[in-house]
This record gives sequence, structure tokens and C-alpha cells, in this order.
Amino acid sequence: MPLPLLGPVLRHVDATSATVWVEVAAPGHVHVDVELPDGSTRRGSEPTLSLHGHHFALVVVDGLPTGESLPYGVSQEVDGQEERLWPPVWDWPASRISTPAPGDPVRLAFGSCRRAGDDGEESTRLVGVDALSALAHGIVLDGAEAPDVLLFVGDQVYADDPNPGIVDRLRERNDGRPEGSPEVRDEIGDFEEYTWLYHETWGPDPVRWLMSTVPTCMLLDDHDLRDDWNTSQAWREEVRRRPWWRDRVTGAFASYWVYQHLGNLSPTELAEDRLYRTLRATADDDERDALLDAFAWGADADPSTARWSFTRELGAARLVAIDSRCSRRLEPGARYMTDATEWEWVRARALAPGARHLLLATTLPAFLLHGIHHAEAFDEAVADGRFGARAAGWAEALRQAADLEHWAAFGRSFGQLVDLLGEVGRIPRAPASVLLLSGDVHCSYTAQVRVPGVDPARTVVHQLVMSPFRNPLERGMKVANRLLDRAPVRGLLRGLSLLAGVRGPDVAWRVEHGPWFDNGVTTVVLGPDGAVDVQVDHAGRSQDRPRLRRTLTRRLRTPVVHAPAREPVRDRASV
Repeated sequence: MPLPLLGPVLRHVDATSATVWVEVAAPGHVHVDVELPDGSTRRGSEPTLSLHGHHFALVVVDGLPTGESLPYGVSQEVDGQEERLWPPVWDWPASRISTPAPGDPVRLAFGSCRRAGDDGEESTRLVGVDALSALAHGIVLDGAEAPDVLLFVGDQVYADDPNPGIVDRLRERNDGRPEGSPEVRDEIGDFEEYTWLYHETWGPDPVRWLMSTVPTCMLLDDHDLRDDWNTSQAWREEVRRRPWWRDRVTGAFASYWVYQHLGNLSPTELAEDRLYRTLRATADDDERDALLDAFAWGADADPSTARWSFTRELGAARLVAIDSRCSRRLEPGARYMTDATEWEWVRARALAPGARHLLLATTLPAFLLHGIHHAEAFDEAVADGRFGARAAGWAEALRQAADLEHWAAFGRSFGQLVDLLGEVGRIPRAPASVLLLSGDVHCSYTAQVRVPGVDPARTVVHQLVMSPFRNPLERGMKVANRLLDRAPVRGLLRGLSLLAGVRGPDVAWRVEHGPWFDNGVTTVVLGPDGAVDVQVDHAGRSQDRPRLRRTLTRRLRTPVVHAPAREPVRDRASV
């Protein structure tokens, strides 16, 4: 039995529908058959979408029963002949679609920064145990509870630093061609090469099974294109002059759109997506590829032509995933993490009523270790000319060299975010919790945030960071992180930022747990009664297989128990 080239990947799931993404070897019709409790089958079908010689389908299955765990399979029909593609004959359980029931708690697992590789000795030696593989093994072999959704907060692939096997393929593909640009000789260059990354990253059996049975949503970050992407205007002006830049950008955005972004959308949003409708209606392969490439190039040249931020309703919780990479404004003196249009979209979703819990996902943490926050705020002020042009040049070089490009290095946006947290906490029916979910920094920690005007007894605010899934820091960087958070260093950096005229928003935060530097995954459990639990697990190996070990279990907010109303005394007396 042939298998899909990649997938199936379970994407959007709600009470009555699900979308399943798959890449297959040939054009045709893809069918997803879901087994219902009464023994009947619910089928969804979609013709493949061919792009740059690859064939994809995102199949919507609707009319599913609520609150059920339903096995499913995938088949493909080519020239009138239907062939079963999934499930394969292997040791992993059947892939399932689990529809949520009203009142169920939500378990959301998240993290970022994952290097490809199997569970072999060499991969483990280089980048440690894969937290996603350990999660899959724990669900199947240890009976661990599966997440209801898995959020990838950036750096799903490393286009600028591929593994040795991919480098060998790149050199073989480019053998005999002109030398080109030596600086990117061993980096991903176009759409075809991006497909190699996704196959390598999502292909190992444990991860493939996990992604076939746990709904997923995804945000892109710099390594999905290139390290330091959109760090500053100076970086951007320099890289846009490189002859390889257009192909890299086009391949990055085009592949991200089909492999990651489309599945973030609900069935309704998918049906309304203009590019998706246009490509589906275009019969000619070359024309379709040209349309996708033009969109991809335009998304980088003019970020207003595409929106990568998205929202997802998860029972009592609302996830608002914020693109903090593509829609930046980079002009010195007017830097913003998102442009005005994107930010207004974020505000509208965050302030919309009805969410018991609000999850703000952004690849880059807003509330960093304090020493790093002050260093980034100081550097931005100097780069904006606080101490003259020469110092600005030095600060710009440091910004790029040390990756000083988180929310603290976009001070105006940091202020906007703090203001938004205050607005959310003061609306009439404020959420019980506001959780900022981030990755990127290759460490994990939890931080309590105090926002003026927000009563923590009514709405708790926390920053939760999980990174990496699989790409640990070198020892020297771990030492630097710890050093920057020492009190004397924090004080010095705070003094420098004040000297540079930085007057940050009136907000306080405290790192409660961490930082930890091991590969891992964080899970938040959100109850309709307002309860919030956090579980931090780190990956290791025992009994010859990947395992997760529990590092932290922490209740951020207890359930709200409403006692029955007491009968007025006068009523009792009158009985």
C-alpha cells in the first residue's frame, strides 16, 4: 500500500468538523473517511492542488458527532481507481479525530524551535531527545493524556541551517551549476528545497502519528526563512540586495502558505480565502505557480497584502496568534512589531467578548528575563540616535549580532501590548486568564505579570515560554542568559536604559519558575470554571525510548465556585 508523501496532518477541529492536510504523489481526488459510532462512515473529499510539481489536499469533513473520538483513514482516487493510503501497517494506533464537547476543559500543548531528525543515537547526540517524539510515546505507551491542540510557535524548519543530509542533497542538486552565492551555498534556496525540510521534519513515525491525531496550528519565525529576518531596516536593506533573496523569500512564503498557514483557517475562512479560491480555479500548472510566487513575493514586499495572524475558538478559550515577524515596521524611530492594520485586527479579536481564557500567541516573548529586556530597550534607543550616528551604528551591529529584536526592542509595540492587556482586563466580562504563549529564546519559564488596573483576583496574566522542542543552547549561551538575570547586571542595564531615555510602560513581571534549557513541551489546561493549570515537561531518554519528565505542575488560577444563593431571612421567617 502506498503512503501519502507527507501527512496526514490534522489541522482545524471543532465540535462538528475537521480539516485534514496531506501531500500525495500524484494529482487526483483525496478522500478522508471517518468512522462514526453507529458503524457508518462520514466522507470528505477534495481534488488535489498542484503547486511546483507537488500535490496537496486540505480535506474538510463536516457533520461529525460532538464529543467523540473517531478513527479515520485517507484514500486517493486517480483515473477512477481508489487506493487506500492511510493508516499504514505499523505499530502506532489508528489516527483519530476527537471533537470537543461543550464544557470540556481544553488542553493546549505548545513550544517552538525544532531541529529535524529521528530518535537515533546520532541525532540525540547532536540536538537531544525530541520532545514531540517523547510526547507521542507517552500518549501511546504510558497512557498520558493527549493534548486537544498542539501549537507550533515558530521555527518549524531551519532554512538557514539544514541538517547534513539536506546539505548533501543541496550540493548534489547544484552540482555543475554556477557557483552562485557562497554564503548561502548550503542553505535552502527555493520551494522545492523547502519541501525537503518539511518532509524531514514531519516525517519520523512518532511525529507523523502525533500530527495525524492531535489538531495543530502554526506560526512562522525567522528560521523559517533566515536567522534575524526583519531584525531591522538596515538588515533588510542589505539582504534585499543579495541575488538569492527573491528565490528564498518566494520559496519560504509559498511553502509556508501551503504547508502551515492554510490549515490554521476554519472551514469557513478557508472557503473565503481569495488566493486559495483563485488557485483552485486555475487549470494551468505554470499559471498557478506564477500566481503563488507573485503572492509570496508581494507578502514580503508589502505585508499588508497578506495576514498570517489567525484566531481559533477552543471551547472556553480563544487563541489569538500574532504574526510578530512578517508585518513589522522597521524605520528607526518608528519601529513596530506589527503594522497598524495588523495590530487593529489583533485588538479587535482580543477585546471581543465571550472568552473565558484569552491566549495571545507570539513567537517572541514580550516579558523577557529582566536583564535581557533592559539590554534590548537600551540598544533600541541608541540605534534610534540617542547618542549620535556613530553610536547608532554600533547599536545596530549589536542588534543583529545578539538577536536583540524581541518586543522590548520594539518599545512602542511593547507599550501597545501592555495597554491591550489593561483593556482586556477591564472589560465588563473580562477573561479569567490572559496567557502569553511564546518560544524562540531556547529556554522555558513562567512569569507572573501585573498590569495596572487589572485585578489579579479577577484576571490573571502570565507569560509562558517554551523553547526548544529540539534545539538546545550551547553551554556558553546558557551561562550568558543566567548572567544577564543576575541582580547587579540587571541593575546596570536598567541604569543604561534610563540614561538612554527609556521610560517603559507601567507594568511589572516576575519570573516564577525557570529558566530551563532542556528540550521540552508546555501544556496549559483551561477549565470553563476559570481554572488554569500549567504543566512543563522536559525530554529525556530511559528504557531505550524518548520520555517526558514532569518539571513543573502549577495552578495559576483556581476554579470559581459559585455557592448557591442563601434564602433571605425574612422569607424563612414567613414559612
